Amino acid sequence: ILLGTFLTPILYYSTNKGLQLLEAQGNKKDLSPSKQQAVSLEEAFQEVFESASPSVVSIATERVVKFKSHPFMGDPFFEHFFGGGRPQEFSQKQSGLGSGIILNQEGYILTNEHVIRDMDKLTVKLKNKKMFEAKLVGADKTMDLALLKIKGSSDLVPITLGDSSKVKVGHWAIAIGAPLGFEQSFTVGIVSAVGRGGIDSSGVSYIQTDAAINQGNSGGPLLNIHGEVIGINRMIASQSGGSVGIGFAIPINEAKRVVEELKAHGKVKRAWLGIGLDSISEEEAKELGLKSTKGAIVKQIIERSPAAKAGMQLMDVIVKIGDKEVESPEDIINTIRNSKIGQRFEIRVFRDSSLVKMMVTTEEKPN
Repeated sequence: ILLGTFLTPILYYSTNKGLQLLEAQGNKKDLSPSKQQAVSLEEAFQEVFESASPSVVSIATERVVKFKSHPFMGDPFFEHFFGGGRPQEFSQKQSGLGSGIILNQEGYILTNEHVIRDMDKLTVKLKNKKMFEAKLVGADKTMDLALLKIKGSSDLVPITLGDSSKVKVGHWAIAIGAPLGFEQSFTVGIVSAVGRGGIDSSGVSYIQTDAAINQGNSGGPLLNIHGEVIGINRMIASQSGGSVGIGFAIPINEAKRVVEELKAHGKVKRAWLGIGLDSISEEEAKELGLKSTKGAIVKQIIERSPAAKAGMQLMDVIVKIGDKEVESPEDIINTIRNSKIGQRFEIRVFRDSSLVKMMVTTEEKPN
């Protein structure tokens, strides 16, 4: 009787637990093949979040802006007709929020330059709620990247960087960040385009995604299904200001090079020609006697720039730089961006119905 009294609850618990386990396994086996694949995909997304989210930080920014009580106060013309005393000056605190990624346990954080631009105070918040004051190591406005430094700690979990050259249309694209202030938000989509250039003057060929990206996602990672960073989320295309499924990320291979420059110099030293380029329209091609719209037309030349020193003129059509035939302005931008300061190029331009050759030596781009 005594043995029965002690063993019955144990046997019942063990048997009941075993039945629950068998029931759970039976339910999983009852799933159709398509549902089993869906569950496996859910688990893959959860794995990505669990592995990558501790490496994603929120960056709170603050600055103090001073302004006058009235925009015309202190203006002699206004005071002559309307009178008035000395303008009063007020101060107002402005704040912002962005995202970033932990590069290593030394405390280096990568984010967008526009997140921290002109800010007085930078505070980095980890997933575990720990907060650190950050200092700016260096920033590059052209690529819109900034490198921050916080105190090194064993709590810092470095993120895994991938290879953006292997990204293809249709690959999974996963974003983690603080959109609209909602920290550690996880959104999923696909890569909808690669090599998307011509969006701005940076020369970057962006990764385009339909994963939901909003304000606050800036500086956060775009990940592949393996949880590796393939890009740094930078901006969206939107008429309303909200996500409409067109987001752009800086390829991580491009960002890696910038990080090394920022670590070493605090800025990025770039080669420069000092010209403004544009695509050739059908009308311009006819006016200039061109057979096609291939090439890049010179619309601006900065004084004392390498291009000016080489004798380049407005409305020159660049058709070849070095060994590369020029299809569009992006070809020249990418060639110069990947070149070294002091490198010489033979450039061929179409001018006044004839082909002109010239030698141009790149110089360091001024700030």
